[in-house]
Amino acid sequence: MTDQTHSYPVDGTNRVKRRHDRGFYDHDTVHKLLDAAVMAHVAYVIDGQPFCTPTLFWRECTRLYWHGSSASRMLRNLSEGEPACVTVTHLDSLVLARSGFNHSADYRSVMAFGQARLVEDPEEKLRALTMMVDRFFPERTASLRPATTQEIKATTVIVMDIDRASAKVRAKGIADDEEDYELPIYSELLPVRMVMGAPEACARMPGGVNRPATLAPYREGRLLEEALTEAYGMAYGAATGA
Repeated sequence: MTDQTHSYPVDGTNRVKRRHDRGFYDHDTVHKLLDAAVMAHVAYVIDGQPFCTPTLFWRECTRLYWHGSSASRMLRNLSEGEPACVTVTHLDSLVLARSGFNHSADYRSVMAFGQARLVEDPEEKLRALTMMVDRFFPERTASLRPATTQEIKATTVIVMDIDRASAKVRAKGIADDEEDYELPIYSELLPVRMVMGAPEACARMPGGVNRPATLAPYREGRLLEEALTEAYGMAYGAATGA
């Protein structure tokens, strides 16, 4: 079966409370939005105090991984299995309507819930540290200087099985009250895109070092989310249950 036939369970935790028509729970929608993002915000509670930390992350089937310094307060407190919420958002447009109430934004977002835990198995951690790079830049780790023992020790990896998740999408554009369309008030849609610039090679790189073909997804003028999605496919392929 494919992702289109799978959905995350829905309960009071992940059910979209407002505008149910904008909520999606199927793996295909949720995973595509996750794979098109590079940064997530991880929310958790320590001794009653809420925290929300931005971090690089990546997905493997229904698992999310993220990393950080071994000294990180977040990682120290999630290491033994703590409830966490991982959120990503793609901003697509700003909406200027004819009333303050109808000003809005078009967006695509995901909230994923689960129990975060420390990756302690040495082999799993080494593989995760490899994919921390290769998920974004396929096959790159094999060409790099090997990580030192101290570098591996200084980096902590967290994994979270997604127990619940929901996507919420607004793609409505300008949506005024019907009677407001006749008002002499300027209204517009401001599209927002994150676009790749021209690659800038390191000025201290030795001569004869060429840009790898595996970086082809990242080219000037391309949407970042398209590059990330293509890189994900190159790194994991179609056989991963993506």
